[in-house]
Amino acid sequence: MKPKQLANVLTRILGLSFCAHGVPAVFAAIINGVISLVHAMQDGNPTGAHSQFWWGYSLTYWITSVIEFATGIYLIVRSRWLVEKLFKDEAE
Repeated sequence: MKPKQLANVLTRILGLSFCAHGVPAVFAAIINGVISLVHAMQDGNPTGAHSQFWWGYSLTYWITSVIEFATGIYLIVRSRWLVEKLFKDEAE
């Protein structure tokens, strides 16, 4: 296997790893948001002021998960272009 081919395969595997780490984190963030909502309703506060930390944490966790998933998709789709950029001076 040529170095460019191996780099392309490894880049795609890295992208799949990013996607695999991002998907469960999104579900965990959604579950965390639901738990925060239930906690706010049990406190009797309709605005959920006591759970601002949890909402902020859940939102941050969700955003980073989506970014991680999007990065994985980008690595998978653009792996060949990325490898060409990294190995532009190397001959096959």
